[in-house]
Amino acid sequence: MDLLRDLDRKQTGQLKSAYELAENSHYDQSHAQQTALLSLRLFDELNPLHELGSAERFWLLAAAILHDAGIATEGGHSHHKTALFMILNVRSLKFNEKERLLIGSIARYHRKSLPTIRHDHFAALSSDEKRSVSILSGILRVADGLDFTHNQRISDLDCKIDLRKIRIDCEVSHPPAKLERLRAMEKSILLSEILHRDIRITLHSIK
Repeated sequence: MDLLRDLDRKQTGQLKSAYELAENSHYDQSHAQQTALLSLRLFDELNPLHELGSAERFWLLAAAILHDAGIATEGGHSHHKTALFMILNVRSLKFNEKERLLIGSIARYHRKSLPTIRHDHFAALSSDEKRSVSILSGILRVADGLDFTHNQRISDLDCKIDLRKIRIDCEVSHPPAKLERLRAMEKSILLSEILHRDIRITLHSIK
């Protein structure tokens, strides 16, 4: 999937500025790319439930590219908070203030605490924006978990949705992927809560 495909000129410039910041932050490019790809696949597959549009899809893409931008500074411990700080404050990013708030919040909640109005950046959003950020953060958390080892073991996925559950069927190109499944399940709580469905993840090796 070409991540720049179907973007308009403004969005292309914005995403390129996100890539530049991530590169300057010495991010794991392969992991960020894989997380972005899996995030977009989940977004598209789950569209019947969340009904979000192209703007929200682009916020998710930008957040996926930038979600680990703080690792070089903070290591693993607080890099999600550093990513938020960077997205809000690095002037080379070509996003307006509201976009920074939305993308930064999505990236901030890719790990650790769930969205809460105790956090100023989340409290500043409208109710619709809070819902969007919660859904997109939930998607990003699962996608990040599906590349837990940073080895790009999951080549594709699709989702089966019914009234009670979401089953995420993952194609595994480089088995095993038990750690990816385990971590993604651990990180699926937010998405499960916001979409009111239990989440199950299955693995299928490509033969």
